[in-house]
Amino acid sequence: MGGALDDRRIMVKVAKLYYMEGMTQAQIAKVIGVSRPIISKLLTQAREKNVVEIYIKDESAHTVDLEIQIEKEYGIGQVIVVPRSDHTPETVRKIQGKAAASYLSKKMDSLKYIGISWGKALYHFVDEYPFEKTEQVHIVPLIGGMGRSFLDYHSNILSLKLAQKLQTTCSYLYAPAMVESSDLKERLLSSPDIAGVLEEGRKVDIAIVGLGNPTQNSTMEEIGYLSAEDVASLKEAQAIGDINSQFYDIEGCTLKHPLNEHVIGLTLTDLKSIPETIVIAEGRNKVVSMHAGLLSGCINTLITDDDTASCLMKYAKEGIAPS
Repeated sequence: MGGALDDRRIMVKVAKLYYMEGMTQAQIAKVIGVSRPIISKLLTQAREKNVVEIYIKDESAHTVDLEIQIEKEYGIGQVIVVPRSDHTPETVRKIQGKAAASYLSKKMDSLKYIGISWGKALYHFVDEYPFEKTEQVHIVPLIGGMGRSFLDYHSNILSLKLAQKLQTTCSYLYAPAMVESSDLKERLLSSPDIAGVLEEGRKVDIAIVGLGNPTQNSTMEEIGYLSAEDVASLKEAQAIGDINSQFYDIEGCTLKHPLNEHVIGLTLTDLKSIPETIVIAEGRNKVVSMHAGLLSGCINTLITDDDTASCLMKYAKEGIAPS
């Protein structure tokens, strides 16, 4: 009995010296008179037996926990979760945009080509990006972006604005995001200017895209890319989400639907071949879309908020979609 008590006393002492006195394992080993691997083993046992419980007192601790959970659940490289608090969706998109801008800015020295999609999330990302001189980078739109309404959300405008902030160059994709027929799409793709920019897009080092739910609060419907009939057709075909205006099903597979044949932009297969694709998205209506998008294999980095992230993990674990 005394031996067991003595072992526990040593474990507690080692834990106190390490966690409260700030001593290194090597220093503790010298004090206790054992090898450093034994100290390491005692510290592990102290955590396993709840002699030591570690709490991180920081407002971002729960967001970091969600990041780790999602990274493990979906096997992706990086998740950034921002606190939603009681902010409006517009403010949350601004906070996400700032987080995405900070993340990309740290990588900028290693990049030569950056691909940009379209939408509200991308608008806030570009809007929050700081002015800096990065002449070696070239910006490429990943989807068509011509039209007369909601121009601030279009890929060409966003590419230009980001290029201006970086004091660098960009390409322009002289085509709409979505055309009326696959025949018209083929004719447009026969243009060297359009085909050439799409080929540039396939070779970018990093892509920044949004993610949508095409059948619930869809930005594509709001700005006129989709009609009410299109939305009904996508619903019937069980479209779950869209990335770069490419519609996919619950498994994250590209949907066999005529509208996918009308989009002038990179496909999900194209995005999978890009070294890193960053998705910026928020909202409970996008949770199932996000889950399926993460299964698609084309997302390496996800930037979202804590409410969406919590709902995503609940759906992943229990299959319960938020109401």
